[in-house]
Amino acid sequence: MILIWDQYIRNNSYRTEIHPDSLDRFIIAVADGMGGHNAGEVASQETLTNLHFFLNDMPVGLTPGGLNEMMIEWLNSISKIIESKGVSDPSLCEMGTTLVGIIYYNHMFYWLNCGDSRLYRYRDGHLKQLSTDHSLNSMTGTKKHSNIITNCIGAGCHHSYIDMFEFTDDVLSGDTYVLCSDGLNDMVPDSQIEELLAGGSDANKLCQAAIDAGGFDNVSVCVIAVE
Repeated sequence: MILIWDQYIRNNSYRTEIHPDSLDRFIIAVADGMGGHNAGEVASQETLTNLHFFLNDMPVGLTPGGLNEMMIEWLNSISKIIESKGVSDPSLCEMGTTLVGIIYYNHMFYWLNCGDSRLYRYRDGHLKQLSTDHSLNSMTGTKKHSNIITNCIGAGCHHSYIDMFEFTDDVLSGDTYVLCSDGLNDMVPDSQIEELLAGGSDANKLCQAAIDAGGFDNVSVCVIAVE
């Protein structure tokens, strides 16, 4: 599931323009749910909805350190909410979600990640993964442990954490940022993603590439072009 400003996108596409100079804050995020039946969808929806309202209610003027502390508090809160829903409804037991996103707040850009969904930057013809996968693959440097993650929101993870970095000075005109679930990078290698972006592909074309490659998992992709 994708959150763009105040729009929730699932099973469809959405295109918009955002002008940071006219806004106090906004968020663009991808949550990749996990769990049987519709539990993953519930976890991703609950997480993005809660995060949207949390960001809107956040006081003005927080320093980067203050924002980081509030995000840690939010993570603890949403983790308890997800866990409690699983306790009250057995069909939602062990549900969880990853989260990757970009927050604009107080004229500064931050990126955050919890799990193995990814943030890429495409600049001057080169693709770079900015986020670090919280997975056994990343820990061991191998590809043997497909889809085994070591950190997420919910899903029995009692010590969740968020990587969070302020990167305002590194956001340049002409950059393209890609937020995606592992449904993209599990099926489409980075070299092909780079090639597709070089050809001007949007989120729909990246999703289609994953589907064409087998598409065994849900694919959520958000492409952000900086002008």
